[in-house]
Parts: sequence; structure tokens; C-alpha cells
Amino acid sequence: MLAPVTCAWSAYGQTSTVTASVQVSHPQSHKAESGNAGVVVWLSPQGEKSAQPAPVAEATNKRFTLLQKNKNFTPHLLVIPAGSQVEFPNKDPFFHNVFSLFEGKRFDLGLYESGSTRSLRFDRAGISYLFCNIHSEMSAVIIALDTPYYTISDREGNVTIPGVPAGRYVLRVWKEGLSAATLKSFSKAVVVSGNDTSLGKMAVPGSPAFPVAHKNKYGRDYEDPTPPGQIYEH
Repeated sequence: MLAPVTCAWSAYGQTSTVTASVQVSHPQSHKAESGNAGVVVWLSPQGEKSAQPAPVAEATNKRFTLLQKNKNFTPHLLVIPAGSQVEFPNKDPFFHNVFSLFEGKRFDLGLYESGSTRSLRFDRAGISYLFCNIHSEMSAVIIALDTPYYTISDREGNVTIPGVPAGRYVLRVWKEGLSAATLKSFSKAVVVSGNDTSLGKMAVPGSPAFPVAHKNKYGRDYEDPTPPGQIYEH
């Protein structure tokens, strides 16, 4: 969760703590251990305030980390202010090659060895789905937002966004595996006022198990390493 941001928008009036409750309906065949966690909720300013500079400049000085260890990305889901820089350290005893071919940020960090780090700035808002070109089981999501008013639901489904100036916003929701049409159906106009604003309960459908099948960065099927990792070990 992003800490409250102090900015020129606060001059418009007092700020509120925006809360909500998320209930994820997982299919019987896929009871997620994470419960109601992993739902991203954010508020995009509307009206006169939207003409003001987006108050994310201070946050972009912070560096974020997406760790590669035990053939996993940690965290699997990373939400950052647009313009932020992300470090990709490799803590495995073999090579990795992080890439993304999706609209959020298209990039290829290339092959790099154990103990080394690559970094990348996510200079515009968007959703990036990340994979490793060597290990097909690795996947992660980075969401870059042009608003500082966001959070990720916890296991109980609690959503809390502090320091939101009074005004009109568009509520947006993201959950991995849901279609663009489904996600769009959650968008709605909201008004923030007073010390606390509750957005009520949101029922979010569950999604299939991840990672889903995908191609490598060349658009081809992954090759099974024989023996595993021998070519890439440092």
C-alpha cells in the first residue's frame, strides 16, 4: 500500500480514508490459499482536479524490487506509481531472462547471471505481464498507475486508501485472470468527502490457477532443458 502523499491537491480540503471490502468467489475446483487478497483498487481523479499535475512525482524517486529466487518472482504482484524504477536482482544460482511483450511496458532484460541485477523505469501507466525466457513457470505482474491513491486487498479482503483529498474519482479494480470487459464493469464514479468514505462491498469473481500457458519471447514454445539448467548454470 502506498503511504499518504502530501501534495498541492490537499489545498482543496481535508483528506479521507477510503475503505472497501472485497469478496473473491473462487471456483470449488480452485480454492486459493490467498483468500481475498490480490485485488488492486485505485481512484483516478476526475473534474477540475484532473487538470492538476498527477501527484506521483515524489513517489517516483523510490526504487522497487522484483526478486528472482527459487525460480519465482517475489512479489508476484507489484503496484507502483508510473515513472518508478524497478530492480530485478537474480538470486538464483543460474541465469534468468526477464521479458514482457504486453502493452504496459514492452522490454527484454536479456540473459544475466546469478548475483547480478538489471533495472528498468516504468515511464507510463499500464499493466505488464512478466515472464522468464528460460523458465516457463515464472510469471509476475507489474501495474504502473498515474494516481497515488491505490492499494491491494489483504487476505480478508480489506481495502484501505489513506490521504485521499475530497472530490470526484473513478473507482477501478484489477484482478489477475479477469477479462477486460469484466474489469471494466467494476469501474464507477465515486465521491470522496468527510473523514472517512466507504465504498461498500465488492464481489469479485475468482480466476483460474496461474501461471497460464505462454510462449517465450520469440513467440515459440519453451524447450525442456536436458538436463535441467545445465546450459545456464553459472
